[in-house]
Amino acid sequence: MKKVLHISKYYYPFIGGIEQVARDVVRALQGKFEQKVLCFGHEKNENPTIIDNVEVIRCKCQCKIFSQSISLEMNWRFKDLLVYFKPDYIIFHYPNPFFASILLRNIPKETKLILYWHLDIIRQKILGKIFHFQNMALLKRADKIIATSPNYIDGSKYLSKFKSKCVIIPNCIDETRLTQTSKAKEIAEKIKQENMGKTICLSVGRLVPYKGFNYLIKSAQKLDNHYIFYIIGDGEQKKALQRQSKNCPSVKFLGKLTDDELKAYYIAADIFCFSSITKNEAFGIALAEAMYFGLPTVTYTIPGSGVNYVSLNGETGLEVPNRDTVAFANAIKELSSTDKKNYYGPKAYLRIMEKFLFNQFKSNLATVMAE
Repeated sequence: MKKVLHISKYYYPFIGGIEQVARDVVRALQGKFEQKVLCFGHEKNENPTIIDNVEVIRCKCQCKIFSQSISLEMNWRFKDLLVYFKPDYIIFHYPNPFFASILLRNIPKETKLILYWHLDIIRQKILGKIFHFQNMALLKRADKIIATSPNYIDGSKYLSKFKSKCVIIPNCIDETRLTQTSKAKEIAEKIKQENMGKTICLSVGRLVPYKGFNYLIKSAQKLDNHYIFYIIGDGEQKKALQRQSKNCPSVKFLGKLTDDELKAYYIAADIFCFSSITKNEAFGIALAEAMYFGLPTVTYTIPGSGVNYVSLNGETGLEVPNRDTVAFANAIKELSSTDKKNYYGPKAYLRIMEKFLFNQFKSNLATVMAE
């Protein structure tokens, strides 16, 4: 049985988009390859653990520079794994510039490198410039480059130069986690009763700048009290966003919820508002989850992002010019009609069923590994 070493910044139970994809990749390859995961430790005193029957080796992080973890242990752990594990494949989840330098110095010529390119470094412009040549070396060394959408390949200044190596594997949603339990349905009914006569608008995501929640609040302020906005998630912008919405009682912050509570809001909602504004949002798992529940969506146009590949303008929802809060509010108004919801909602569900489920993800990845 051939061996695969997965390199991710962090790993489950740490919750993050890249970390979820890394775990999906491991799960998709189970039974076909011997696997190990190497990552940074997120909490103190973490030890190697077994997750999904795969060993996860977590390395102590000494510090962070430009939000990038630095670990001396990562260097010798990787070298050690090359000697005793001897991986046939390395699947490296980018961005992770610190480990990229270790990888390029030590990866054996015979080891195949599959570069899982989640996003370009765009927010930290200085860091992007510093690692430009490293990125080019990494892309040249890669045997295959996985991108999550054709939009991102075309919009990335890096991937667009290596199209011949790129393959598209859209991210997937976890159907098992989204099963509608009796408890979730019961909570959903209460939410609907509490908001009788109102259009329930839902948004899910970390409260960070690129998610654009400040623009969502501005849109909410342009609508009357027949609309209620629920925002699920936590993050660095929470207090600032709460201050911004102080005079807008229709905006409610719910923080982190249990799986049943999250599903209840997906079930109860009428419209999903996905307000991300930059390419940092490379795909949009929450967007795909909402569409799985048959919700029509409102999104911004984000050049080069997979968001506008997941939800199609005029087919599964409405797409409006980036940061145009008036247009976003008007789109919400348009989708609040029963006819519009009945038109876009079922198409949103069908798009997820056809393209973004785990079985399709597993099949796509198997094709890449077989080449």
